[in-house]
Amino acid sequence: MSRLKKLSFTIVWKESFGKRPFYCNPFHDPSAGLLYLFLMGENSRVQKKPEVYPYKYDVTGDIGAIKSQYEVDPKGQEVTVRGEVKRVSKLEDGYFVRLSDEQGLELVVLTREELLQGKEYNLRGRLIRYEGKLALEDAIPVDEEGKSIGEVKEFYDKDPQFREVKLAGRLVSLRSMGKAIFGHIQDYSGKIQVYIKKDVLGDEKFSIFEETVDVGDILGVEGKLFRTKTGELTIEVQDFMLLAKCLHPLPEKWHGLKDVEVRYRQRYLDLISNPEARSIFILRSKIVSLLRRFLDERGFIEVETPILQPIASGANAKPFITYHNYLEQNLYLRIAPELYLKRLIVGGFNRVYELGKNFRNEGVDTTHNPEFTMVEFYCAYWDYKDLMKFTEELFTYILDNIVGSRAITYRGRELDFNPPFKVYRYFDLLKEKTGKDKDFFLRDVEGLRKLAIDLGIPKAEKLTHAKLIDKVFDVLVEDELWGPVFVVDFPKILSPLAKTHREDPDLVERFELFIAGKEIANAYTELNDPFEQRERFLEQLKEKEMGDEEAMQMDEDFVTALEYGMPPTAGEGIGIDRLVMILADVDSIREVILFPALRSK
Repeated sequence: MSRLKKLSFTIVWKESFGKRPFYCNPFHDPSAGLLYLFLMGENSRVQKKPEVYPYKYDVTGDIGAIKSQYEVDPKGQEVTVRGEVKRVSKLEDGYFVRLSDEQGLELVVLTREELLQGKEYNLRGRLIRYEGKLALEDAIPVDEEGKSIGEVKEFYDKDPQFREVKLAGRLVSLRSMGKAIFGHIQDYSGKIQVYIKKDVLGDEKFSIFEETVDVGDILGVEGKLFRTKTGELTIEVQDFMLLAKCLHPLPEKWHGLKDVEVRYRQRYLDLISNPEARSIFILRSKIVSLLRRFLDERGFIEVETPILQPIASGANAKPFITYHNYLEQNLYLRIAPELYLKRLIVGGFNRVYELGKNFRNEGVDTTHNPEFTMVEFYCAYWDYKDLMKFTEELFTYILDNIVGSRAITYRGRELDFNPPFKVYRYFDLLKEKTGKDKDFFLRDVEGLRKLAIDLGIPKAEKLTHAKLIDKVFDVLVEDELWGPVFVVDFPKILSPLAKTHREDPDLVERFELFIAGKEIANAYTELNDPFEQRERFLEQLKEKEMGDEEAMQMDEDFVTALEYGMPPTAGEGIGIDRLVMILADVDSIREVILFPALRSK
């Protein structure tokens, strides 16, 4: 049956609309009644029009929450299972096998071994969940006597005992078998099979389902939970309700949505079609929650500071500018919350943090988006060495709770987060690459410019001294910092808000944390001398006059706040988007931002 025949919304032509199409609801709009009858046909078995777009639908819970009550995660547990091979199907990299025991219970087996249909085997492998079913992965025949399928499933697949449930989700598959229909509904948390049987649902409701429900629709179902012979948790549907109609075909089932441009512009389609996309954003939510919990448990207070700011400062970046009609002045979308958070340290809040959006009017690439999320936190009476230890504790806390291991793989290479992290000095890394010492980079500007030109750095002839150092470090060093690694003791010329190093006046007490060649965190012992801070701001104004659009503006009120006295303080910012990239094992920031910045069509 065609999708048009099943659509509850139908394009209708009317003279009064100048022969332009408009949408109407045949179940609510009387003017569409005749068209509805025409589309459904004279021989339609449907006598009662189904309700479409109801106001609410009470559910027992999320699909994943219900399934978790009856399914134990096998976590790759090794086990030997015995059974007879009922069916063998060839896959690209092996075989899909249905193994059966004497009770008729079945287990999915994934193997590279060619097994013979009808023969009994003892198979050893790892237990996983495969398309909603318990399965044995990487199975190989062995001599040892295995457990029966029933013994294995008794622990991992709990008997739902025909519990009555009411669930809702998007119908993502549908398979008709005459007097029975199988399908799957899914929400963000998981997918569950539905079983619609004519003699359970009744002739009329079964006909309504056949003639009005299609893949993509939002469906509410009510019925009893049971397990099929293959062990899949399933709802025997006793009643259903069409909650919303899908007017467009979903992306093809087996290949999902692969067009990257469509995935980013129409993220809702990406989330419907790609479970990997859903898992990334669930992971992101967990990471943010863990960050908050970690900081809250250690006495930090979460605060909110202005997004619209009268001065663009707190970081070296080009701001977005807007105009406030009532105040009659330009305002800037914040590039960092730093100066406001340090004002709170002055005010007596010794431990503060903010998790929120920053905005920088810069280019877009695999690690940069103009709107991005950061957490910044500040602690009175600490220095940058305290923050290095604190950062190690934070990252191991996240890894322990998210992954359950401190060693992960990113883009095929291992990352080991067991502390202590490696530590390298900024100029030692540059000397290793160039043979040049600190004095060359800080005092031989023309020699540095020639090096930048030789390295092919764009517009090297016009870059300021600070920008030359920064760009040369980016090109020569950053990509090779696999890490996690702390790069410490940055040049003062690059760090207008950091405290001068206690052992070297050319440097500041600052570190950046690099993981997989990406800057993930930036931190320093905070500059709290108001006289030196004013001088640093004046130097930034000179940089701006020399053409550096990212140099900071003078913030007189912040200097005034420092004049009231700010205790010794250390502060740090961590990029949430890049952190999620590492833990999700993706190489583009757009994969971890629900709605990334894109050029208008």
